[in-house]
Amino acid sequence: MSGMANIIETRDLSYSYGDGTQALRNVSISLQEGRKVALVGPNGAGKSTLMLMMNGILRPSSGEILFAGRPLQYDASSLREVRRAVGMVFQNSDDQLFAPTVYQDVAFGPTNLGYPAEKVKRDVGFALQYVGLSGYERRPPHHLSGGEKKRVAIAGILAMEPQVMILDEPTSNLDPASSEEIMEMLDELNQGGKTMIISTHDVDLAYRWADEIILMKDGDVIRRGSGPEVFMDADLIRDSRLKPPLVVEIYQELASRGMASGARPPKNILELCDLLQPGGSGRSLGKIYIWDVDGADEAEIKSMIDRMGDCYKGAMGTGAKL
Repeated sequence: MSGMANIIETRDLSYSYGDGTQALRNVSISLQEGRKVALVGPNGAGKSTLMLMMNGILRPSSGEILFAGRPLQYDASSLREVRRAVGMVFQNSDDQLFAPTVYQDVAFGPTNLGYPAEKVKRDVGFALQYVGLSGYERRPPHHLSGGEKKRVAIAGILAMEPQVMILDEPTSNLDPASSEEIMEMLDELNQGGKTMIISTHDVDLAYRWADEIILMKDGDVIRRGSGPEVFMDADLIRDSRLKPPLVVEIYQELASRGMASGARPPKNILELCDLLQPGGSGRSLGKIYIWDVDGADEAEIKSMIDRMGDCYKGAMGTGAKL
């Protein structure tokens, strides 16, 4: 983590809604560039309010937010610039999609930023290709599935070429397969250099996905750290009205019976299986095949897949997926 610059910082940030409800209380955090961060906490913890402040949708009652070391300003020009750099995908995609066609929806942001028509067309094409929706340009967004709507919303942010992407409950109302696809896409975007910030109630998702967990309750940040650092504190998790991730629960039960030990709990099911594997990590558990499909034609790719036989197959990168 050393040497990484802070991309977003909050200093004594507080916010109260019009009815007097205090949503945030003197929150001071710094988020480093290129990280995957999950805001976790029960309803009313302040996660969504904090996110809405990070790109200037809400203005703090007191305190300040800095982006790349500069305090946020709230004039129209400054807000336009910060919202280009810090894109937000809302929990309910229907709140974000309003144009008659997918193309118009994705083009709205870059057009609003004043980009030339040719650049808008190019950026929209890239964004739709990236999220796997090339060919959907003329479709009405309200005719799409929940997962497709989420992809259109992400494409609309991608088309503005942000440095940071914020997603409020990115997998809410999605089936398990769509949820996995969305989180895999967020991983790819992070590997491409974007800072990713999500909020979620799903402790299992946060634990296996995020580099850093920020645990919130009643408008305060009560703990931040890696998944194991946060979720191994059973009293803290119970007090936050959450359950530990399933893999942590299993590890703790195994450890209490003397069946597992280690400096930290496993991050996922695969690590848990390795922990329980007789003989430790020296035993061969199988093979990994890696193929570069750049420039390969359909016949070559089919031949590769046939040679791999009966095993799990996946593709990394937009070109490979296509």
